[in-house]
Amino acid sequence: LNTCHIRKKAAEKVYDEVGRIKKSFRSLKKPLIIIAGCVAQAESEEMIKREPYIDIVIGPQSYHKITDLILSYERKNKKIIETEFDVVKKFDELEKVYNSENKVSSYLTIQEGCDKFCHFCVVPYTRGPEYSRPFKQIINEAEKLVKNGTKEIILLGQNVNAYNSFENGKNYKLSSLIKRINEIQNLKRIRFTTSHPKDMTEDLIECYKTCNKLMPFLHLPIQSGSNKILKSMNRKHNKEYYISIIEKLKDINQNIKISSDFIVGYPGELEKDFIETIDLIKKIGFINSYSFIFSPRPGTPASEKKLNNLQISEQRLKKMQDLLESLQYKNNKNYQNKICKVLIENKLNNQEKYFGRTENMTPVILEADECKIGEIIDVEVNSFNKKNLFGFRKLNKERAA
Repeated sequence: LNTCHIRKKAAEKVYDEVGRIKKSFRSLKKPLIIIAGCVAQAESEEMIKREPYIDIVIGPQSYHKITDLILSYERKNKKIIETEFDVVKKFDELEKVYNSENKVSSYLTIQEGCDKFCHFCVVPYTRGPEYSRPFKQIINEAEKLVKNGTKEIILLGQNVNAYNSFENGKNYKLSSLIKRINEIQNLKRIRFTTSHPKDMTEDLIECYKTCNKLMPFLHLPIQSGSNKILKSMNRKHNKEYYISIIEKLKDINQNIKISSDFIVGYPGELEKDFIETIDLIKKIGFINSYSFIFSPRPGTPASEKKLNNLQISEQRLKKMQDLLESLQYKNNKNYQNKICKVLIENKLNNQEKYFGRTENMTPVILEADECKIGEIIDVEVNSFNKKNLFGFRKLNKERAA
């Protein structure tokens, strides 16, 4: 089981799942139970004490050891905890594994860990400090993915725009990677996630002007529109700086769309702070964002603060999510009776319909007599809801005429 520790509900799911497995295998031979990921890193020994059914606990920087750990367990029949931070060795080991993935859209990890230490976040404690994979290693994997049929690469990292690799006397940043990957033949789209406002440098912003394969969409979490709360969160930026980034991006590419993350009910949040966040959301017009009530994570500075009234936080979350959904609906409505470029990712089961995404990541379900997976086609949108666009291949209409 691979686990997430970012919120309490996510962390508790692993124990529910282990309980379900125990019940399923009650009259069968016990399976080998391995818990991996951030809950494993954060709770390690506590997990085995709380649930003896678990056999092996592996932190996120030790995935490459999983085969050896299984063999060791089978030889010794002794529970194993492996949670050391050795991201360098992990990436070196993973480089030896041929990536045979042939999806149209593929993730490519370029960076792990976080040095920001936002007061609400557990990532620096479960994933360790920031570490960037070697530039050449990433380019090699990108070329393999495209050779296997990938048309879209999504560069991935806990703080992806903090990518920084110094090799052979040269400093490579995320902008360096994008420019190089942009040159790969047969690749059609580039994206990256997740970014921190502090690392949205001028050279990276410029890529939205100079790199034609970099899509006009950016997920840039702000968490709050209140400078007081941002300071309390230790976010290392204020809302004015955040707005200035968006304005620079819009000046370079007016088609760019933004999504974000928001925490509601952070300790000390007053109605005034919440209204400032609502005003920011209206000003930017985010097209697709994630919002949650503050979840205290053990060991973080924010976990020691007094919690806000839950009922008030729930009311604020409802108001925020209604606004975010209305903006998403408005964005989708703007596509009505218009033509957009869609990358076809797959065909829906038992239907003459296909699934793809626009340049701004909006999901599209379309009708077409014939489509090739991995091609970019013109789609005329004839209906929509708050999540999806619906339409048909423009070519179909021309043939019918």
